[in-house]
Amino acid sequence: MIANTHIPNTVVEMLTNEGLFSKQDLSKAYEIISKSDKKLSLENVLIQELGYDRHKVYQAFCRVYAFREIKIDGTSVSEGWLKFIRDMYESLPQSSQDAFVNKKILPFGYSEKNNEITIFITPDPTDREIDRVIRQAGFKRFELAYGKLEDVEEILHKALPNENQFLENLKEANQEISLTENEDEEKALDEDELTAAINKSLLVNLFEGCLIEAVHKGASDIHIIPKEGNVTEIHFRVDGRLALWHKQEGVKPEAFLAVVKDRTRNVDRFEWDIAQDGFIQREIDHYLIRFRVSIVPIVSSAFTRKYESVVIRVLDDRKVITDLDKLGFDGFAKEEFLKAIRKPQGMVILTGPTGSGKSTTLVAALHQVISTEVNVLTVEDPVEYNIKGARQLKIGAKMNFDQAIRAILRHDPDIVMVGEIRDSKTAEIAIKLANTGHLTFSTLHTNDAVSVISRLYKMGIEPFLLAYAINLVVAQRLMRTLCNKCKQPIPKVDKDFALSIGFTEQEIQTHTFYKPVGCDSCKKGYAGRVAIHEVLPFTVDIRKHILQSSDDLDEDAIRECALKYGMVSLRAAARKRVLDGRACMEEVVAATME
Repeated sequence: MIANTHIPNTVVEMLTNEGLFSKQDLSKAYEIISKSDKKLSLENVLIQELGYDRHKVYQAFCRVYAFREIKIDGTSVSEGWLKFIRDMYESLPQSSQDAFVNKKILPFGYSEKNNEITIFITPDPTDREIDRVIRQAGFKRFELAYGKLEDVEEILHKALPNENQFLENLKEANQEISLTENEDEEKALDEDELTAAINKSLLVNLFEGCLIEAVHKGASDIHIIPKEGNVTEIHFRVDGRLALWHKQEGVKPEAFLAVVKDRTRNVDRFEWDIAQDGFIQREIDHYLIRFRVSIVPIVSSAFTRKYESVVIRVLDDRKVITDLDKLGFDGFAKEEFLKAIRKPQGMVILTGPTGSGKSTTLVAALHQVISTEVNVLTVEDPVEYNIKGARQLKIGAKMNFDQAIRAILRHDPDIVMVGEIRDSKTAEIAIKLANTGHLTFSTLHTNDAVSVISRLYKMGIEPFLLAYAINLVVAQRLMRTLCNKCKQPIPKVDKDFALSIGFTEQEIQTHTFYKPVGCDSCKKGYAGRVAIHEVLPFTVDIRKHILQSSDDLDEDAIRECALKYGMVSLRAAARKRVLDGRACMEEVVAATME
């Protein structure tokens, strides 16, 4: 036995035989465990400290401990199973319900060999506490099986939508806010009135409930918009589209805005005339969620009023994708992307508009290359997700973005992520890193992949540096996918429209095209989004085109060369989603332009 761990030596040998873990890494893990005052599990050390993929680690441990794996899909769950989960949870005492949720215990069904044996799925069947929790709930005969963490969490969330106590309190609130719309519209609020308003539980419950509900609904952003007539609107951005969630009437918007500012760190509640950035942290469903807050003053027709627009970005680390297969890369795009990120040096650039999933793709790419043998540094302003295994530089008043970029050069990096190429200075340093033996990731805002080369060229980057420093450019967009439960085939396809966006006569005749309908499980016929990619590899011919550029780059020649090599345009990638039955034709136009 190893000190501070329950893993016996025979198990260590079996784990080594699994082929996933090297003896060197297992030794490192035991060294970490032996030096810690806390009781650490080998699984968590391998995942959190040594950067192993969680799913693969638990698959290996379950094979060693003879727990079977039950493959489940969190995105597609039958109503019958959801009802079974709800019914079982409701039959338990509240203390057991809480323990089941905390340990992520998912009722699956009954054993095919004996219907008196209940099967439970959990992301960590090796946790001995789970066995105790299930027995205390009254189950004498049961089997534990392994299920992927993300899928277990998603199914539990669908089966057991958490009550939002703040909204329940809001519904039950009887007190009235005195700052009503009957007051003079032109009269400005003074700070005493605002303080009184903040102390009213109605507004506090509304704001706290808003944060919780945004997480439950999977919103990426919350928009708080003051309107004339003492109205405040709260919108959620879900699957890339804004939708009204709540309209608060009869309360002056400044009162609600004051509540928001009062609960946001790094924000001055008494400042109304400048843009401010802050953050909020809340534990929601036993998980720490971060919110990034942006506040800007806006104009109102009532000139004495102080209106501000608030946008809150929801940063839920549980949504971080580490599996490239889930990003939507197809064939050629996936092959070239993997080839580029596995090179020891060079630059990979993601391009696309705000909200196109660039950061998500970069984080997934980093997870493919992070290990204990390389120094991974990131410079982001602001930092969106915590990346295990990377050192994320902290931007603040004493070290701005430019200073952090320069500091990286002296910090012995192997792999660097520069959140965004903002100007020629940032571009110059990023290219220098890529050209001096470092693998570098970054993002840029352009319409397509080829435009990145022109943008960098116009920033003053020399053609020979562009040609040899960059491994790959990826243009990315997100398009909404159809709900599988309610989508319907189009009986007669609008042929002229289909041809105008690039479909061929043969594709129109041989494929089924679908339209959104809408049901209880989706929002207006759509459920989720998928990424589409345009991948520009830097082949020998493309490098030659760049090197031969004089006053201007020939984008058309580079694009034509890339298409011959196998590059798929964004619009072609979007059309493939339609032919696969995952999207509708209207989304092709909404997501891409040609």
